[in-house]
Amino acid sequence: MFKLSLVLVFLIALSGIDASPVKSHNPSCSGNISATDVDLVHFAMNLEFTEAEFFLKASTGKGLDAFNATLAKGGPPPVGAKKANLDPITNRIIEEFGYQEIGHLRAIADMTGGIPRPLLNLTRENFAMFMDRAVGRRSNPRFDPYANSLNYLLASYYIPYVGLTGYVGAIPYLVYFNIKRLVAGLLGVESGQDGVIRTLLYERQDETVEEYGGVTVAELTNEISNLRNELGMCGIKDEGLCVPLWLGAENRTTSNILAANSYSLSYDRTPQEILRVMYGTGNERQPGGFWPCGANGRIARMFLKKGYHGNDDDACSDY
Repeated sequence: MFKLSLVLVFLIALSGIDASPVKSHNPSCSGNISATDVDLVHFAMNLEFTEAEFFLKASTGKGLDAFNATLAKGGPPPVGAKKANLDPITNRIIEEFGYQEIGHLRAIADMTGGIPRPLLNLTRENFAMFMDRAVGRRSNPRFDPYANSLNYLLASYYIPYVGLTGYVGAIPYLVYFNIKRLVAGLLGVESGQDGVIRTLLYERQDETVEEYGGVTVAELTNEISNLRNELGMCGIKDEGLCVPLWLGAENRTTSNILAANSYSLSYDRTPQEILRVMYGTGNERQPGGFWPCGANGRIARMFLKKGYHGNDDDACSDY
């Protein structure tokens, strides 16, 4: 517990740093990496763990281990997640999402054995850092994802969609039928979750976000999507709730409840892109952000230097 407290202090200290994206020398946009089907679904578990902890803690006040103590496989508990001040409808939706994430983790673990939960930074400070970078200025008061329903939905906008694009990106490289069926089922529910979150935000698109002055909900989603595109470094894979006509479905609408390409097909992301986005560094070899000690599984670890223990050896050496 003392060790975990030190990690939390370290993470909060990092959140005060203006961490501009660290550019990869030769960022790859190819999903054709040396990875098995099991490697690919194990990589996805990093996002499933993140969503499970964020949804469960915010809606029930309890984390994954309170519902299933075996899925984390000895991985450290997350830091910073807490019960959010949600209205009854939003709370019910997020609670359901949390239980769905437990099911996703069980499905992957039952079929493939699973991986340990990575250290997750779900602190208010970490979310505020990402939001501030998206907007381009410091929030005042500080952005707190747990303060109210709107803030929580905006914070949720950052995470599930990344997982959705990861599943779309993985499918062409899968070989075995049982893994393809598993990933198709996971993708269906992840897409539904993202669609619900975006719809709830779309209903409030013209509201201003207090912490950023006159910035509206729609504008903030656009800025978050722009940040993820910048970090991913592989072009447009992300769109906000309102887009120019040339980006809308069939160039006939500016509403964008479901983000999709010119054929209205879901965007895809590679594991490298996902690491850049979730680390917040723009570099799959430099952890930070939501996974300060790095993501787990063979794919994530192969991008790290041998013996890597994070930005602070003492904080991450046990993970």
